[in-house]
Amino acid sequence: MSATAATPSDLDIARAATLRPIEEIAASAGIPAEALELYGRYKAKVDVGRLPSALGRGKVVLVSAMSPTAAGEGKSTLTVGLADSLARAGKRTMVAIREPSLGPVLGMKGGATGGGRSQVLPMDDINLHFTGDFHAITSANNALCALVDNHIFQGNELGIDPRRITFRRVMDMNDRSLREIVVGLGGPAQGVPRQDGFDITVASEVMAVFCLASSATDLTERLGRITFGYTYGRKPVTVADLGAQGVMAMLLKDAIKPNLVQTLAGTPALVHGGPFANIAHGCNSVIATTTARRLAEIVVTEAGFGADLGAEKFVDIKARCADVAPSAVVLVATVRALKLHGGVPADRLGEPDVAALERGTANLARHIATVRKLGLDPVIAVNRFTTDTAEELDALLVWCATTGVRAAVADVWARGGGGDGGDDLARNVLAALDEPGTCAPLYSLEVPLDEKIRTIVREVYGGADVEFSDSARKQFAQIRENGWEYLPVCMAKTQYSFSDDASLLGAPEGFTVHVRELRPRTGAGFIVAVTGSLMTMPGLPKHPGALKMGLDEDGRPVGLF
Repeated sequence: MSATAATPSDLDIARAATLRPIEEIAASAGIPAEALELYGRYKAKVDVGRLPSALGRGKVVLVSAMSPTAAGEGKSTLTVGLADSLARAGKRTMVAIREPSLGPVLGMKGGATGGGRSQVLPMDDINLHFTGDFHAITSANNALCALVDNHIFQGNELGIDPRRITFRRVMDMNDRSLREIVVGLGGPAQGVPRQDGFDITVASEVMAVFCLASSATDLTERLGRITFGYTYGRKPVTVADLGAQGVMAMLLKDAIKPNLVQTLAGTPALVHGGPFANIAHGCNSVIATTTARRLAEIVVTEAGFGADLGAEKFVDIKARCADVAPSAVVLVATVRALKLHGGVPADRLGEPDVAALERGTANLARHIATVRKLGLDPVIAVNRFTTDTAEELDALLVWCATTGVRAAVADVWARGGGGDGGDDLARNVLAALDEPGTCAPLYSLEVPLDEKIRTIVREVYGGADVEFSDSARKQFAQIRENGWEYLPVCMAKTQYSFSDDASLLGAPEGFTVHVRELRPRTGAGFIVAVTGSLMTMPGLPKHPGALKMGLDEDGRPVGLF
């Protein structure tokens, strides 16, 4: 929820908070002092290898959502507020969420540390550079690019075809002008000219590898399996062929350790990794989630955007390679998002409209069906906004009861999970944890790749079929030839619609999803299916939020929210 003129901003609320020294937060979580590497007074890296060996195995609560709107519906705020509420209920709880990317922070999204009285702190540090993890990932990625181009320049012993290099440079910024570039210009001494481009760091395979690795050893092995291009004979070339996995892992040696911070209410939080869910798998690091499981009774984590993207990938990708399957799923819904999906224009969402809300529940119903297909009954968290009317909230709760799902209104932005704003939601989540289902992937890995994609489109999105471009059809043959067909699928799709057309809101049916490209991510261990016009390097909006940001007279950031 956004602050109004009568209420303090998220940044004001964060600055008014009294933070506890990070050593105290660590002690409350059972983390010994020798496992901490301090980054100032309120942030620390956790050396997982120095944790006691005999620890617990907490339950995972996955927070997902209905299809979001461009304004954002407060999923991170709800995640933090729920964790605080569970801690308030007497449960030993930890948060495990992603780090913000500078691109969206400086674009139109603002920060990604929650909001109001449900934030992780220090929010300005977390949103701006934090402990440098994303810079390390960017450096490891671009070191590989430099080594590849140097190998070609120095004689190209591996026979790499410069026209078939698939690994791109990255930066943690929205910069559309770098989507397509040419490198190596300026004569023979400057390298071999070839077409190249930039992705945003969070869309890189190094980020995906970073977040799926279970240890430093696994990280090195996964980096070595990355396919960065092909030879003139069209054989794949990996990082291990080049011998670059060691230096890449070395650049990530500190970044791979999870970051410990705290919520406004003092709940321990591990904030680590940050792939986008519309162009990557959208989950925080496996190391952070499994570490939180060892330390807490309940781990509250999130997967990006709606259940059609983040939640499906959490189960079909992340939970396949790590013991992190959720015991409960929370779906965040808002009255205003439901009205938007029910046909109300964005500039009229503050006006009461129960009929539009009820039309919009078709979108939420499809997300509920997806979670049920993954083996769990979701809990609906209605994230309350000041413009919501009692009539609208009551209508939504009645609809949820009729649909047979637990639901609660959560006022964690205004009242905080450390207050009583999430008590009803926490009670519903605890009840769901007492009656867990059996979480299971949507598809078997033995199913052919095209059928995996069709299963997701039909069973999750509600579409009729998939159309593959000529280029994608050729890539199918290459994927089968190289033995990659039985990897899981990571769909790259707009977050705003079940289809690949962002303008189709609600719960459209009968549409065709267009797959234009298949990108093997052999280090991460999945195939990215790029749909529609989705870009892996976003652009800035007409009025970037960055133009309102700066420093006050005391040198503190302003304008983040």
